[in-house]
Amino acid sequence: MAALSRFAAFTRRHPVVRGMLAYATIWPTSCLIQQTMVGKRWDSYDWMQLARYSLYGGLFTAPTLYGWVRISTILWPQITLKTAVTKAVVEQLTYGPAALACFFFGMSLLENKTVEEAVNEVKAKFLPTYKVGACVWPVFQTFNFLVVPERNRVPFVSACSLIWCCFLAYMYQLEAKRQAQQHVTPQLMLKH
Repeated sequence: MAALSRFAAFTRRHPVVRGMLAYATIWPTSCLIQQTMVGKRWDSYDWMQLARYSLYGGLFTAPTLYGWVRISTILWPQITLKTAVTKAVVEQLTYGPAALACFFFGMSLLENKTVEEAVNEVKAKFLPTYKVGACVWPVFQTFNFLVVPERNRVPFVSACSLIWCCFLAYMYQLEAKRQAQQHVTPQLMLKH
């Protein structure tokens, strides 16, 4: 109990650590959910992918997001609906695109892809993902900046990331089923 109490006090003094732990835990969890949704099981999970998500989320995303949250609090210290919306919009136009590009690029490099392959990954996935994110993240972030205490804002975003990643996995599954049906239907027609 004493160790837990000291750890809680440490994370209150160093809130970036709370965000790093949240991302290092929640992102691989979302990856695990995504892999489960596509049919993988214990013996077929990509454990290295889980490790990459944990490392990237905990060591890159959480600290950069913490920096953005601190800067936004300094620039707009009031907690009103207007400032919450302002922060969410500014984030969607500045931090969001940079974080998304870094995610696709960084994860590609962690998968041992070349720089050229990483750039192509960003080119292929950035715009479609950003368009959907622009509909979702301003709502999450407005709530975050308006209601959630600053020390818990990064963990809150990591929890929203879990929901976001599950949504992306669901959409991926729908697209995979659609493509599978398109390939099966012509083959069935040829047999008749």
